[in-house]
Formats: sequence, structure tokens, C-alpha cells
Amino acid sequence: MVIRDFRPEDAEPLEDLLIAVGELAHPEVDGREAMLRVHACSAAVFLVAEEDGKPVGLVRGVYDGSRALIHLLAVHPDCQGRGIGTALVREIARRFKVQGAPTLGVTAAERAVGFWERLMFWPSARYMVAFDIEMLIGEEAR
Repeated sequence: MVIRDFRPEDAEPLEDLLIAVGELAHPEVDGREAMLRVHACSAAVFLVAEEDGKPVGLVRGVYDGSRALIHLLAVHPDCQGRGIGTALVREIARRFKVQGAPTLGVTAAERAVGFWERLMFWPSARYMVAFDIEMLIGEEAR
């Protein structure tokens, strides 16, 4: 297995991977076009685990100069339980540390809490999201 930076040609197979693990509820946030936007963002770290030339996992997050946060981790169902997710988390943590991050947080689904706890993460404040940013901004923005 090789862990490397995301490349634009990874977008389609990684979208298929997210569908396979049930993590593509919001394509505007995690789909192909979103992946390309993340790739272009200087604050983002977007890594891919590859086996035999095929993407089998991904992790992405950001470091804003103060806090590092993992937004998404996924490993293809056929490849889970082999340490790929752990390797992806360790590599993104290493990269954030090089950039100066003193801590690392994660937005984790309830079903994944055990995985994150095994890596020494612990629950903290509740994460909330506004998926309809237009409603949040209100009428004055229109």
C-alpha cells in the first residue's frame, strides 16, 4: 500500500468508494467536484491510499494555522480491517505536525467512534453543520 497526495483522476474512483461505504449523502460536499475544490485549497491535506494502482482509501482535512481537523476518512469495504484507515490517519497527522499543528480533531460518525477511540481520540463538543448555507445567510444575501 502507498499513501500519496490526491490527484484529479482519483475523483471518480473515490466517489465510487464513498458510495460503497455509504458516505456520499451530500455530493456537493464530498463528491467529485468537491474533491477537486478541496484539492485546490491550500489549507487542505487530501491523501489517498492506493493498492495495485487503485485507490482504496482516503482522508482529508484542514489546518488553519491553529487547529487541524480531519473531515473525512473512508476505506473501501473490501479493504477494511487491514490498518489502511490507521495508516491514513497517522500520515495526515504527521503532515499537520510538520505544518505546526499542536492538536488534531475529527468529525466522526457515531458508528466510527470506536475506531477513533482506539487511536486515542475522545469525544468532545458536538459538531453541528448547516447544509443549506443560503438559509443560514438569510434574505439579505439574496
